[in-house]
Amino acid sequence: MILRPALLADAPALAALGRASFCAAFDGLYSPDDLASFLTQSYATEKVAAEIASDRFLHCLAMDGHMLTGFCKLGLENQYANHSAARNPIILSQLYTAPEMTGAGIGAALMDWAMEVTRQQGRDAIQLSVYSENFGAQRFYQRYGFARIADIHFQVGSQLDEEFLYELPISQPRS
Repeated sequence: MILRPALLADAPALAALGRASFCAAFDGLYSPDDLASFLTQSYATEKVAAEIASDRFLHCLAMDGHMLTGFCKLGLENQYANHSAARNPIILSQLYTAPEMTGAGIGAALMDWAMEVTRQQGRDAIQLSVYSENFGAQRFYQRYGFARIADIHFQVGSQLDEEFLYELPISQPRS
């Protein structure tokens, strides 16, 4: 497995993996119209390309040869910062693996990348939201030391999901 930054040419594969991972995790939770609208808004190739080109996001891809097996997206502007005592938290917006690759260590490698980038950016915490019923993801994040700090909501179409805001304080190396 190779970890590397995303390039504009990766946008179609990244959008496709985002859609596939979201659908695999949340199949049947939403009405077809709500799901279609969300997927179009969140995983349109043009939107993903704009995020790759933006200085507001950092992407890391996990590659097996030429195959994209996972990705992580960090947001440098954090809409949840007011829920925390952290001075400058980063937001882990997405950490997805190909559905058939879950449990292969890809998520762990991407999480290690996210923690290192957080330190390099001089940030003092990583925040992320996780669906209240996604117990596997919650266990994964808890293994890293993330703790629930707030109850929030996540909108998919007309449906408002109960989510948990998790945070991991990040200590900076002493200089």
